[in-house]
Amino acid sequence: MYIQYTMHQLTLPMDLEEDIPQNHLVRIVNAAVNRLDNSVFDAAYPGGGRDSYHPKMLTKVIIYAYTQRIYSSRQIAKAVRENIMFMWIAGRQRPDFRTINRFRSERMKAVLETVFTAVLQFLAEENYVQLEHYFVDGTKIEANANRYTFVWGKAVVKHKAKLQEKVQTLFPTIEEAEKHEEVANDRSDLRELEESSKITSEKLENAVKQLEEQLLEKPKDKPLKKAVRMLRKDLLPRLQKYESHEGILGNRNSYSKTETDATFMRMKEDHMRNGQLKPGYNVQIGTENQFILGYSVHQRPTDTRCLIPHLEKVKSQLGKMPGTVIADAGYGGEENYNFLEQNEAIAIVKYSTYHRENSKVWQTDISKIDNWTYNEEQDTWTCAAGQNLVFRRESKGKTESGYEIQHRHYRSTSCEGCPLKPKCTKAEGNREIKVSMKYLRLKNQAREKLRSEEGYTLAVRRMIEPEPVFGDMKNNRGFRRFLLRGLPKVSLEVGWLSLAHNLLKKSAVDAKNKGAKRTGWSAARFSGPPEAALRFASPAGAALAARWVIAHPRASPSTCFT
Repeated sequence: MYIQYTMHQLTLPMDLEEDIPQNHLVRIVNAAVNRLDNSVFDAAYPGGGRDSYHPKMLTKVIIYAYTQRIYSSRQIAKAVRENIMFMWIAGRQRPDFRTINRFRSERMKAVLETVFTAVLQFLAEENYVQLEHYFVDGTKIEANANRYTFVWGKAVVKHKAKLQEKVQTLFPTIEEAEKHEEVANDRSDLRELEESSKITSEKLENAVKQLEEQLLEKPKDKPLKKAVRMLRKDLLPRLQKYESHEGILGNRNSYSKTETDATFMRMKEDHMRNGQLKPGYNVQIGTENQFILGYSVHQRPTDTRCLIPHLEKVKSQLGKMPGTVIADAGYGGEENYNFLEQNEAIAIVKYSTYHRENSKVWQTDISKIDNWTYNEEQDTWTCAAGQNLVFRRESKGKTESGYEIQHRHYRSTSCEGCPLKPKCTKAEGNREIKVSMKYLRLKNQAREKLRSEEGYTLAVRRMIEPEPVFGDMKNNRGFRRFLLRGLPKVSLEVGWLSLAHNLLKKSAVDAKNKGAKRTGWSAARFSGPPEAALRFASPAGAALAARWVIAHPRASPSTCFT
């Protein structure tokens, strides 16, 4: 009546591999890591101590865990003990969660990028990627930090300025001590505090020490005692705190106290719908055929300043700059265009006004210099009213990264009485414009490439390249928040994610190619009724059956395979 069931009978085969399908993802991960040379991991193991777990085994376990939406080291260790796939790929070894976490976040610091590049090379050899087109985009992922313990750069500057003003109120006492020190030691250290902009914690510390020495000589001097107490217990510690904040901030405008490398950014996942800023990182990736070719993590919320460091990292990894770089308008700018031109890369990169230029409102706006005429020989601009704007002077400016932009200033000879002036400018005098001729040239080049047939095709293709990769990471694999803290460890986490994604994509492409071959074979052989097509038990077979019914409405069910 029942199939015999017992838990005390030894069952053959005992090899776990027999229970794993030939086309299973775990086999793809195993094969990819096995192709790596053992010398790749030498940098992570200087030697000494007891024997370690094999780095290939740990690499396989972590990559496969990331493909299965398992990111916690404890959950990975549990899977190694309980899941057949993990047992097989780990060779029945059982590393604990500390070993797994130490390996992925510390051991692999100098090795993971090499492993990623090696796997990418395997994909290139098998023609999954050609490394010709590089589609760039970025997304923000929340950091493992408290959302409500923040430090704002403007607040630090404001409070520091107030503190410096408070120090100035103690100057009568400080100047008296200074005169005494000048007579005794012929020094003028305290005079440096007269300029609030130069007050530092080190100078203030020296001043407090001198005042404390003076107080030993005059222990009953109450104003001096009060000044010393305020400086030592209040002003000096606060100044040191503000300087510490400024050192951590660097060029940023904010950071989280529980994750000092994270910057507060506006995320798309705004559950409270109030534009709340959250601590996070800006993750940049470059893809081709939805395989990740390069990745980098940045502390800046905007994409514009991330392109150059991202491409420099990719160049160091791949040994060359991608031939064609495709990006959206968030990356358009003179500095980025100039960088791509110097590195002989074709830039299919939109600029901020690219789509608006095609609108009727833009084309009829007489205030836009894009609708004016430039005379290169005479170096003049001609406005919509026919007035010439002549060259007046040059000016130079620098971006935050130090890139120098050169502007040329032009001014109209006379705008008085012009009927078009209200539509052209709100300035009271003559119209003046500031133009970067280099940016104008680079923008015209970008426009020509974007409007070409190849450029338009690549720009449209960009919409289905990096965006689905981010969607797969965040939605399908549920990775919306980092587990590790600190920029180096977060970069490692993105590296593990990228490795897992590429092997998942390889598995999907292989399965799709095999399915296409099977569908092609059955379609060629099939000439019978839908009952026969359903033998394939697949969506392709069902679709084939539906087409057969439409084409043969009166056919006999006895018709079968030829």
